[in-house]
Amino acid sequence: MTAQAGEQGDPTTGAAVSLERQRLQFASDNAAGICPESWAALERAKSGFAPAYGEDAWTQRACELLREVFEIDCEVFFVFNGTAANSLSLAALCESYHSIICHQTAHLETDECGGPEFFSNGTKVLLAAGERGKVDLADVRNTVLRRTDIHYPKPRVLSITQATELGTVYDKSELDAVAETARQLGLRLHMDGARFANAVATLDVAPKELTWKVGVDVLCFGGTKNGMAVGDAVVFFDRELAQDFAYRCKQAGQLASKMRFIAAPWVALLENGGWLQHAKHANACAQRLESGLRDVPGVEILAPAQANSVFAKLPSPVLDGLRERGWVFYTFIGAGGARFMCSWDTSDQDISALLGDVRALAGC
Repeated sequence: MTAQAGEQGDPTTGAAVSLERQRLQFASDNAAGICPESWAALERAKSGFAPAYGEDAWTQRACELLREVFEIDCEVFFVFNGTAANSLSLAALCESYHSIICHQTAHLETDECGGPEFFSNGTKVLLAAGERGKVDLADVRNTVLRRTDIHYPKPRVLSITQATELGTVYDKSELDAVAETARQLGLRLHMDGARFANAVATLDVAPKELTWKVGVDVLCFGGTKNGMAVGDAVVFFDRELAQDFAYRCKQAGQLASKMRFIAAPWVALLENGGWLQHAKHANACAQRLESGLRDVPGVEILAPAQANSVFAKLPSPVLDGLRERGWVFYTFIGAGGARFMCSWDTSDQDISALLGDVRALAGC
């Protein structure tokens, strides 16, 4: 069947899929398309010749803009995705006999398929508990100090996720406490910022206040989840830690030959502030969804929606009914319940439609 106006073809079956049905997607912000600024940037960059492997003007400009955003002369690298960003940056901080401490729900533990261990030649990931996706600093301290003998993988890095896998955000005081604990324990501080833009939008502070000024050594800054087609930035605030990182990227297959097509969308979103505006929009959608769900009997909000996701416990008949009506969402991420993820492209109509079905299925 040929897709008609207002439809797109299903690449697996060739059948037409209505755009209205596509909008039932709340599983991930990765499901959203490319934002207009990113697409326009790719259009501008697509023609003509440019030096390869990051020597082009687009890549140089994107690096300059990130230094302006963070107000520091940081070292910047672009990779294809967040798994590579986390895995390679952590490998740069560790030897094979080291360990990395992170929250038990952290993406690098639950969803990187062993990437940090693989690219570091065996560095062990140690897990810390903590409420609402944030590491409990007493548990971090216990993990580091409970053994200091040579038979235990030597703790080297504390990794935190901002915003967390449960949609919560570390505020400035919490980051200060995290960084101080890391300093006392002799740990480097890594930040998985797949949704860093959403955290900045929530806290409404300069990015430097959430990163290098509190002691973050390296940030993995997500672009893909914020409207880009592909490409995350690895930002080393301690430039010495970036020594030979380019070789790691090349060896891991993360050095794009036509780097301008990863960098160009970054230029567009950084120059016009779109990176932050898209995050604010996604966050606002999540706030509206959370507020609406709170009014539905039998629904329990599991964590405050401080970024662009809502975690809620819904009665089984409601969950089943939503799926029967075509809604797509996850129930295996975080600490249980259903996760509804908003994106730069989520609309008020999408939120209203979802809430309408939840209320109908709950008998409201």
